[in-house]
Amino acid sequence: MRYKNLGRTGLKVSRFCLGTVNFGPRASEDDSFAIMDRALDLGINMVDTADVYGGELGHGATEEIIGRWLAQGGDRRERLVLATKVYGAMGDGPNDRGLSAYHIRRACDDSLRRLRTDHIDLYQMHRVDRETPWEETWQAMEQL
Repeated sequence: MRYKNLGRTGLKVSRFCLGTVNFGPRASEDDSFAIMDRALDLGINMVDTADVYGGELGHGATEEIIGRWLAQGGDRRERLVLATKVYGAMGDGPNDRGLSAYHIRRACDDSLRRLRTDHIDLYQMHRVDRETPWEETWQAMEQL
């Protein structure tokens, strides 16, 4: 596997990233586990997900599948660069979506719980939120 720096950072990531949008909706948990095992065996060290992934299983289901895979132990978490995203509606409330500082903090805590980890390596904004001032969004991300 070939690796390169992620953007302008010193973090080395595989040139291939494993996207997980279909974990749960199209790939069973067992199949998702097998895909992640094989990816890791091949040297893919970056997994990308989002809090809203899960399809008919519900928002967060994909992160929960990844969390159960990570919880199996070994050195899975240590070998992985874990990326997830924030923005989408995670509930019916007015603050259950977007990039307000309130939603970012709550969404991050929820993703950490579902992923069964104490850190996210790359926390991304899934979309632009034109209703929230950039300063608020950036400050919340900086604090995380």
